[in-house]
Amino acid sequence: MASLIAFSQTQSVYIKPRLVSPPSQFHTVLVATRLQVRFRRFRVKMPNNTDIVSATTVEKAATTAEKTATTAEKTATTAEKTATTAEKTATTPEKAATTPEMVATTAEKAATTAEKAKKQYPGEAKGFVEEMRFVAMKMHTRDQAKEGEKEAKGPEDRAISKWEPTIEGYIKFLVDSKVVYNMLENIVKEAAHPIYAEFRNTGLERSASLAKDLEWFKEQGHAIPEGHAITEPSSPGVTYAQYLKELSVKDPHAFICHFYNIYFAHTAGGRMIGRKVAQKILNNKGLEFYKWDGDLPQLLQNVRDKLNKVAEEWTREEKDHCLEETAKSFKLSGEILRLILSM
Repeated sequence: MASLIAFSQTQSVYIKPRLVSPPSQFHTVLVATRLQVRFRRFRVKMPNNTDIVSATTVEKAATTAEKTATTAEKTATTAEKTATTAEKTATTPEKAATTPEMVATTAEKAATTAEKAKKQYPGEAKGFVEEMRFVAMKMHTRDQAKEGEKEAKGPEDRAISKWEPTIEGYIKFLVDSKVVYNMLENIVKEAAHPIYAEFRNTGLERSASLAKDLEWFKEQGHAIPEGHAITEPSSPGVTYAQYLKELSVKDPHAFICHFYNIYFAHTAGGRMIGRKVAQKILNNKGLEFYKWDGDLPQLLQNVRDKLNKVAEEWTREEKDHCLEETAKSFKLSGEILRLILSM
């Protein structure tokens, strides 16, 4: 038996071996109060069957109990989570049932979006001006243009060769046209919207030329409406000019439609009208209204480029809105054109 030194601490005896490891019957122990302990150079002898409990073991047992309680709590929590999971799992089939329908709807929307993205409007590849031209040509009758789709109703819808113009009516047409061109030039000069400034001094302006033509008719002894006669509400030119003034402020996309159709139509069909009228009632007198300083095709191309550039910043919806205004433009212009055939 190894020699031991014992130290007492509140009924606990900690026995530390010296030199050799303690035999199996000796342990660091917590002993009952009946245990007889002697100190210093005395041996401690315990029967093999003595119940001994380690202080460390007690502490560990307490810790184990605490862990066991914690484990029980976690087990209860796990059971609760399992129940929740089971409830969620029960609703999954219902959600899964709606998934195919949602997927089908999403696929349909994606297909529609793709179709719109691929759809190209007539003339779009060449620029927005070509789109406007395409829509405008459909507003003519078949006698006036091969692309025309309009049904001929009034005398102005017939081929120009069949027209019967009058001097008085033609002068009214020129007077009202001047009112409209004056308004257009003032609008781009004042530029309520910055994009209008792009169309100043394009070379297509007509008001100065019309002033010269009206002066010529006056010299020929024809009465030229002036003052109140020009501004009366019944005048189609005044009606159109007032509409353009209001539109240019509140709806620039629609205004650009009118700007394009007024100027470009005059350089195409307008010149044809001028030649036919001159042949029938003016002894082929060419008016300044149908003359331009510089190369007309180049002037038109310059304006075409500017219009395309402006439209590049527009959404598809804004472009469509502009195109939708074409019918209104032709209606108001047609009312002025009809004056040529009046008495």
